[in-house]
Amino acid sequence: MPVFISYSHENKEFADKLATHLVKNNAHVWIDTWELNVGDSIINKIQDAIQSSSALLVVLSEASVQSEWCKKELSAGLVRELNEKRVLVLPLLLEECEIPIFLQDKRYADFRVNFDSGLKEVVDSIARVTNSNQGRIIEPEFNMDWAIDWGYRGELFELNFTLIEQAINQPFSVLTQVQVTCNERATIRYKQYEDLSLDWLGRLVITESLGSLTENQDFRLILENQFPKRNQANTTTRNSSLIIFQS
Repeated sequence: MPVFISYSHENKEFADKLATHLVKNNAHVWIDTWELNVGDSIINKIQDAIQSSSALLVVLSEASVQSEWCKKELSAGLVRELNEKRVLVLPLLLEECEIPIFLQDKRYADFRVNFDSGLKEVVDSIARVTNSNQGRIIEPEFNMDWAIDWGYRGELFELNFTLIEQAINQPFSVLTQVQVTCNERATIRYKQYEDLSLDWLGRLVITESLGSLTENQDFRLILENQFPKRNQANTTTRNSSLIIFQS
């Protein structure tokens, strides 16, 4: 789930710099200048982004506290915070300004003097309220919660995906669990990423490789019973509980 950045366009240079540094710290960021395209519905895109975000970073400046757009984004974030009973809105103080009344009891990340110290506070705070290894996909007809975990099964690296699809206006949910076990060659490649502290990139490479395996192929889900199926071949089947990833 992304981190939404709410800011006044008068502070665009700061917001872009902040977003860039957050991405370098492995955060998934939603910022309008990166996500909005010509022809997009601004209201709908921002509304969906706030609704699906794991945190709302509110950049406080003289311009933003006067901005009607920023006020609406803050209100939406505070409503979610109240409904979900968890910390969601994280204020960032860019310059001296009149802090909105509903943020006055919150501690803010201070960017007034030093960008790096403020960034560290934001990164630490995001880590406490978000998890880059789980999230939610929102579609008109369903919501899908997903989570990823990983480890070693013996000498081989393994990724585990858990997907819970909740159909809108339907009395059922669908649970899908996928285990991806790498062969020796793929495991060696992952360890190379791991040694460079780029293990997150190694997992991304494996996940994207799975997507390429299914391109231009007809995969159909066949439910024979409640028991998992195991496939030891070099092919991938949707009804298998174990997928062998060949590099």
